[in-house]
Amino acid sequence: MKKYVYAFHEGNKEMKSLLGGKGANLAEMTKIGLPVPPGFTITTEACNKYYEDGKKIAETVVNQIFEHLYILEEKIHKKFGDTKNPLLVSVRSGAVISMPGMMDTILNLGLNDQSVMGLALVTRNERFAYDSYRRFIQMFSDVVLSIPKYKFDHILEKEKETNKIELDTDLTVNNLKSIIKAYKNLVKKETRKDFPQEPKEQLLMAVRAVFDSWNNSRAIVYRQLNDIPSHLGTAVNVQSMVFGNMGETSGTGVAFTRNPATGEKKLFGEFLMNAQGEDVVAGIRTPKPIAQLKNTMAKVYEQFVNVANLLENHYKDMQDIEFTIEKGNLYLLQTRTGKRTASAAINIAVDMVKEGIIDKETAIMRVEPTQLDQLLHPTFEEAAIKVAEKITQGLPASPGAATGRIYFSANDVVKAASEGEKAILVRLETSPEDIEGMVAAQGILTARGGMTSHAAVVARGMGKCCVAGCGEIKVDEINKVFKIDNKIFKEGDYISLDGNTGSVYAGSIPTKEPELTGNFGKLMNWADEIRTLKIRANADTPKDAYTAVKFGAEGIGLCRTEHMFFDEERIPVVRQMIIAKSLEERMTALDKLLPFQKKDFIGIFEAMGERPVTVRLLDPPLHEFLPHNDEDIKTLSEQIGVEYKVLKDTVEELKEFNPMLGHRGCRLAITYPEIYKMQVKAIIMAAIEVKKEKNIDIKPEIMVPLIGHEKELKILKELITNTANEIINESEIKIEYKIGTMIEVPRAALTADAIARHAEFFSFGTNDLTQMTYAFSRDDAGKFIGEYRKKEIFEKDPFQRLDQIGVGKLMEIAVDLGKKSRPDIKLGICGEHGGDPESINFCHKIGLNYVSCSPYRVPIARLAAARCAIQNK
Repeated sequence: MKKYVYAFHEGNKEMKSLLGGKGANLAEMTKIGLPVPPGFTITTEACNKYYEDGKKIAETVVNQIFEHLYILEEKIHKKFGDTKNPLLVSVRSGAVISMPGMMDTILNLGLNDQSVMGLALVTRNERFAYDSYRRFIQMFSDVVLSIPKYKFDHILEKEKETNKIELDTDLTVNNLKSIIKAYKNLVKKETRKDFPQEPKEQLLMAVRAVFDSWNNSRAIVYRQLNDIPSHLGTAVNVQSMVFGNMGETSGTGVAFTRNPATGEKKLFGEFLMNAQGEDVVAGIRTPKPIAQLKNTMAKVYEQFVNVANLLENHYKDMQDIEFTIEKGNLYLLQTRTGKRTASAAINIAVDMVKEGIIDKETAIMRVEPTQLDQLLHPTFEEAAIKVAEKITQGLPASPGAATGRIYFSANDVVKAASEGEKAILVRLETSPEDIEGMVAAQGILTARGGMTSHAAVVARGMGKCCVAGCGEIKVDEINKVFKIDNKIFKEGDYISLDGNTGSVYAGSIPTKEPELTGNFGKLMNWADEIRTLKIRANADTPKDAYTAVKFGAEGIGLCRTEHMFFDEERIPVVRQMIIAKSLEERMTALDKLLPFQKKDFIGIFEAMGERPVTVRLLDPPLHEFLPHNDEDIKTLSEQIGVEYKVLKDTVEELKEFNPMLGHRGCRLAITYPEIYKMQVKAIIMAAIEVKKEKNIDIKPEIMVPLIGHEKELKILKELITNTANEIINESEIKIEYKIGTMIEVPRAALTADAIARHAEFFSFGTNDLTQMTYAFSRDDAGKFIGEYRKKEIFEKDPFQRLDQIGVGKLMEIAVDLGKKSRPDIKLGICGEHGGDPESINFCHKIGLNYVSCSPYRVPIARLAAARCAIQNK
């Protein structure tokens, strides 16, 4: 019979795909002799079976759960639902890949109206027993019965207000009994059933709820954000309870073995005495720093420090540990690889190499390339900070800088962001339901919660700026305002958050570009030593080129010449060229454009030095450069002295049914060769001038877009060669150049052997290749791609991650055929996929020479390419 349930002592850390991350680590800690309360794990296979069987827990799974429950009862000498010595358990989800805060947890399961008296009797602590029962009813009702948490909070707050009680810990037994009665009445009202009293029924309902939570909306959003496959499923961990809410010798906490924000080698975390774990992460009470545990319980603190060091050395990585202290005894409830900021990830990886814990390759594999995005964005200008109005101070929960208008609900943030606004999410405390608002926000501000609260952990994982625990602010989410002393901040007002210091400022503060030095530079150097793929940038201006070089680009893989045409000074000349009715008129306009283009290329060549620069000749259809509404056409006719009707007729003539498939790219040059002739002149003249003036040996790579037939390239190559050679011969300065093409039309991929006879390089334009392969445009696809992802037709938007099966197949064919005709052909990619780590891995496998991406994604590509080299050894 297939095994669906494992006791902790039966597993180990290698069984992650079956037991989930949490279950595998509980098993491993049990195995190495750490104080872990015993329990068992229901596997991810049981979860997948649950869905296969139409959301029913199979009888074999139920039987195995109750077998392991009996073994647990025997082991710890307690009985489920007993009136004298009841066994209580926690039920927690445990995905294969950690998803903090995204799925559901239930504590104190097994309590009912009878067993609560048994718990009071055996612990000699009636208050503790009823406090545990009210917590259980609320958590179970929220997670399993889908009764919103706030309805229970309202009852709790009303009881405190009526009895003038400030803290939850000051509630008396009678207060707690009154709350429990009101909670049960609420359950009856909401579900038309009594709160379930049978512990085994409670357990199966809880397991079903955890399985269901794998597919709740916030878990789906988190999986999509973090590229976690939906087929993995979640495990369920059932663990005997230990209690942190048994008085002042008990407590609970969360700690990291190193600082998850900076990477500093120092215990970082928080604890609360007389509390359960949810109190720390939910931010209901403000916890104390872990270092203060030394003053509260010195012996437990020393034991915890030793355990933390042992776990970090055992897993050879920074750990995130949850613990409970029950009557002076330490218990470990979880360890997992800790979520960290990009800055901390780099510092920890580099430090661990220095400490001899890991090697350079492991360090590179420890930093997710997409995390680097967090480091490649601006921070506040120091001068502006000095004069800014600081309104309050919170905890620096997640680094970075954010400015925006304040909104008080996740939905309002999403709406504002969709309208192009920068928004800050302000909440009393965040919960997993806020995930979409947190994604859309520039930053997050909460009144409650500590450094390990939901807001802090999730924001750090996303690289979002977050300031938490701003106790001075009074947040009124209903009226959409927050107050500090006598100041009121309304929805739509601007504030600025500094996630590095925890400071909150009124108004908007300017930012500055990041500096990438120290350990970042060291890790990048290690990546450069290992990777085999070259990394280039897509850059259209000298400024972009300088940025690309700063971030480590080894050349330009795509310089889009049309972007230069939209400049205010040039667009009238471009338009004169387009509406010209004769070759002579067109040449007059092109002669005016030539010096502008030459100047651009000089700036780019100087910025890049002797690094290769691939220049793509004009690609878009001509109508893109013309106005389309009557008022703008009228203004242009006055500007360039052309009769309105003539201009209007020209605009109409140039309109295309499908511009993506229309008169653009090389088709323009076949019709109007003089356009490409002018651009080639500008490129070669700029290269000659830079070589002459700066002694930089420029080797331009001239790229012809949208080739679909080898004869197109043959004709245009002759045009380019004749034009370039004439200028070089006249100047008597030797310039080497290459001529190649973009592979972005399926026919070009399928006939790449013929095209390669005329091309010295191929660059895959995967944006257009994806559009043409799928037969939908990127602009229109937004209307349905969301639904495609929801229905799992696409796991990822094919414009963000390369479709390796379809578009990738065309690329493989083109590489293979191209190399047959020209073994030394240079191969690259310049579509947006060039900055996506998964797509880079595919490019590495099929033998491309380089990837090209936006300047700000160059470090991501460098690191991703190194990881490819390690993974594909």
